Amino acid sequence: MIGISKLYCGTVSEGDVLRYGDKNLPANLLQFARVKKPIIVWNSLQKCNLKCVHCYINADDKRYKDELTTEQAKKMITELAEYKAPVFLFSGGEPVIRPDLFELADFAKAAGMRVVLSTNGTLITTEVAKKLKDSDFSYIGISLDGIGEVNDKFRGVKGAFEKAREGFRNCVKAGLKSGLRLTLTKGNIDDLPEIFNFIENEGINRACFYHLVYSGRGKDLIKEDVPLERKREIVDYIIERTVKFQEKGYNKDILTVDNHTDGVYLYLKLRKIDPKRAASVLKLLQYTGGNSTGIGIACIDCFGNVHPDQFWRNQTFGNIKDRKFGDIWDDTSNPIMKGLKDRKKLLKGRCGRCVWVDICNGNFRARAEAVYDDPWMEDPACYLTEEEISTRV
Repeated sequence: MIGISKLYCGTVSEGDVLRYGDKNLPANLLQFARVKKPIIVWNSLQKCNLKCVHCYINADDKRYKDELTTEQAKKMITELAEYKAPVFLFSGGEPVIRPDLFELADFAKAAGMRVVLSTNGTLITTEVAKKLKDSDFSYIGISLDGIGEVNDKFRGVKGAFEKAREGFRNCVKAGLKSGLRLTLTKGNIDDLPEIFNFIENEGINRACFYHLVYSGRGKDLIKEDVPLERKREIVDYIIERTVKFQEKGYNKDILTVDNHTDGVYLYLKLRKIDPKRAASVLKLLQYTGGNSTGIGIACIDCFGNVHPDQFWRNQTFGNIKDRKFGDIWDDTSNPIMKGLKDRKKLLKGRCGRCVWVDICNGNFRARAEAVYDDPWMEDPACYLTEEEISTRV
C-alpha cells in the first residue's frame, strides 16, 4: 500500500512510525507496519452474488462441500492467534453470505485478532451493518469499479451499484470505519473524477485504488490493464484529488495498492518540489520494504489451502487441515516460499537491475509469472523508465 495522503500530503513522518514500533502502531499507521507475522486473508467461501469480470478466485453462485466448517475455521483461527497473526480479513466470494460470519468474527476478536471485512457491499443492510458494528469489525472494505452502469458491467449484475451505495451509507450510519476499493482498468479510469466526487459526497473516509493483478478471471483482462504510458497520469490524478481533499479540510486516507512502483514515482515527484519531505518519504518506504507476498501477507482459501497471497492461488504450500498454518508458513522447503522470503537475488529483467528494489522488493510476482511464466521475472506493470530504474537520486 502506498499512502498518498500520508506520504505526499505529509500527514505522517518516519518519526511517527518509528517511535511506536511495529507492535504498538495505532490503526491509522498500520499501512506502514513492517510486520513479522502475516496479515491473513481468508477466502471464507467461493460463493458470490455477483459475477465480477476480474474476480481473482473465479467465484460463482454455489457452495462447495469441502469448504471449511465452522469448527474447522475456529481451529484455524485459534492456531493463527497462537502464531500471533495480527489481522484476520474475511474475504470471499462474498463473505456476508456465510451464515457463521459473525460467530467466527466474534471468535477471532476474542482470540485477540483484529477483524476486517472485504465485501461487495450489496448485502449490507441496516441490520447487517449493526451486526458488523456489534462484532467490532475494525474496517469494512467495499469494492466498487465505477459509477452506475460502469460498475454494473464489471460486476455482471444490473443494480449492483445502487445496492453497493446503500451498503456504504449503512456503514456510515452505523459508525463503521469503511472505505472504497477500486481496481483500475481501461474500462473505468475515465470514471475517476466521478469516483472522487462519490467519495466526497457519501462521506467515505478511505479509498484504495488497486492496480490489476492477473489472476483468476483477471487473467483474461491483461489487455484491459491501464497502459504503462497512462499509469503516471492516473497516479498524478489520484494525488491531485487527494491534495484537494486536504485543502478542503477533509481527513480522507487515499492509497494505491498492488504496485510499489507508485512509491518510487511518488518519491521522485515529491523530490522535485520538497526535497526534505521526500527524504522522510524515502525512509518510510525503505522501512516498510515494498511487496510482502509470502512474508507479511498470506491467503488461506475456503478449502484450507495456504497461498503466498490472495492473488497467487496456483501456488499452494499446504493445507491447514493437515498442518498448522505456522508450520506451513515457516517451511522453506518449497523453492517459491524460500525465494519469496529473500527474493532480491532471484529477480530478473528490469527488476533484477533496478536500483529501487529496497523499497519495491520486486513488486508482484504473480503478475510476472502470469506474463512470463517465470515468478522471478520483471513485473510487467512497472512503469518506470530505464533511466529511472538505473539512477538513484
